[in-house]
Amino acid sequence: MSDDHHHDHDHDHDHPDSVLSEMDLRTRALESILVEKGYVDPAALDALVDLYETKIGPRNGARVVAKAWTDPNYREWLDRDATEAISSVGYGGRQGEHMRVVANTPDTHNIVVCTLCSCYPWPVLGLPPVWYKAAPYRSKVVRDPRGVLADFGVELPAGTQVRVWDSTAEVRYLVLPMRPAGTEGWTEERLAALVTRDSMIGTGLPLEARKT
Repeated sequence: MSDDHHHDHDHDHDHPDSVLSEMDLRTRALESILVEKGYVDPAALDALVDLYETKIGPRNGARVVAKAWTDPNYREWLDRDATEAISSVGYGGRQGEHMRVVANTPDTHNIVVCTLCSCYPWPVLGLPPVWYKAAPYRSKVVRDPRGVLADFGVELPAGTQVRVWDSTAEVRYLVLPMRPAGTEGWTEERLAALVTRDSMIGTGLPLEARKT
C-alpha cells in the first residue's frame, strides 16, 4: 500500500487563508450582533447552514454521480472534461469553473483537501463543512490519510492505495465513489439517494443499498 499526495499545484488562491480568516471573523461578529439584538435565532441559523451543507448542496453532486454510474458516455465525458459535463446538467459557475473527477476503484481510494485554505466545488457540494476548512483536517490528511479515514469511520483493505488531491483555485476535485452492490437496474434518482457528501470528498462511502 502506498499513499500518494497530489499537492504540487500552484496555490494562487482567490481567497488566501489570511483573507478567509478575516472574513470569518467579520461574519461571526455580525452573527453575534444579530443574535444579541434578537434578529436571528441561532438554532434556526444552525439548522439553515446544516440544510445547505449536508442536504441541498450535495444533492447536485449526487445527481452527477448517479448519472455517471448509469451512463457510460457521461462517465467518459466526466473523465475528459468534468467542468463541461457537470455544467451540462445545470451545475456550474463560480467555484466550479475548473473541475476534475477522480474515481474510486477497488484498488484506489481518493480523498480531497485544500491545504492552504478551503477551495471547494460549491456548485456540486454546496457549503464546505466546518471540518474541511479546519487546520487539523488539512494537515493530518496529507501526512496520515488513513488515520483521517478512520476518524470518519472508514476502514479500507490494506492493499488499497489512498491518493490525496489538493484543491486549488485552478482545479477542484469531485470524488466519484464506487457504485454500491445490489443496485443493478436502479433509477438515477434512487441511486442519488445513496450518495453522501462525504463520499464525494472521499472521507466517506455511499450508503448501502439495503439501507434505502
